[in-house]
Amino acid sequence: METDPNGKKILVTGGAGFIGSHVVDCLVAKGYKPVVIDNLSSGKISNLNAHTKFYEIDITEQIQLNRVFDQERPAMVLHFAAQTSVAFSIENPSFDARVNILGSLNLFEVAKKYQVRRMVLASTGGAIYGEPKTLPCEEVDVLNPLAPYGISKMAMEHFATSYQLRDFDVVTLRLGNVYGPRQDPNGEAGVIAIFAGKMVSGEDIVVYGQGEQQRDFVYVDDVVEASMKALFGEGIGVYNISSGLGVTVNTIVDKLRSLLDWQGEVSYQLAREGEVFKIYLSSTKALNAFGWEAKVPLDEGLMKTATYIRSQIS
Repeated sequence: METDPNGKKILVTGGAGFIGSHVVDCLVAKGYKPVVIDNLSSGKISNLNAHTKFYEIDITEQIQLNRVFDQERPAMVLHFAAQTSVAFSIENPSFDARVNILGSLNLFEVAKKYQVRRMVLASTGGAIYGEPKTLPCEEVDVLNPLAPYGISKMAMEHFATSYQLRDFDVVTLRLGNVYGPRQDPNGEAGVIAIFAGKMVSGEDIVVYGQGEQQRDFVYVDDVVEASMKALFGEGIGVYNISSGLGVTVNTIVDKLRSLLDWQGEVSYQLAREGEVFKIYLSSTKALNAFGWEAKVPLDEGLMKTATYIRSQIS
């Protein structure tokens, strides 16, 4: 068995996906050879760092998970595998629950069996609070998700808490709207990547609602840093990971239009079911607990994202 820098083997679910692959790259840069599991439903082999041990499995298959944990014996787990689209969760709530609730439960059970010591979970800050009464949202606020996606992540959090009380330390990160390189412009989620992909291809774009809905956009590198601090730190609990800024969809369109010199048209359609109108989060708890705050300004992050998507499409 290979020895990682601190003697602790790390496993990453969803490690070929958008966020997970960036986390894996960071671990490799720190000298680790993480174990990655991903079913490649949205993750891509091209995202996968060569200095990993990769298993193409689904977290809903507990027998396969058992085999990996039995062979690898990880001490720490980062859990990014998920169904992440609000719209898809409304169309397919049972599938959403199967992945986000039952898949996570499979992971928790196997982690308990093989004595994992610490787990970092990716949850949602954008969908778990529902339509907030006050802004920015704090971790102690009432959870009132509007869509099955938010409900399934809330359930995952509650189950994780029960394991935390008995079996292993858990840090849950409620992520804002994460964006950056490797986000799929043809995916179900990720408005920045979707818009940039359409603009680079010279296509018109669709905005659901009037575009005045606000989101809290956080760059993927900042999320990676938060994940490292959560994994290697001492604390447990739930933390918002966000920029703390509410930015309208129309603002994103205007900024990308300028960056990409886009001449297309915007079609405004009815707002989609299950989407909140305005959400942004306070990350003060994360700052106080482990010194994390978002560093990448929106304009810089948009430029890096647009450059990446242009390179992929061109």
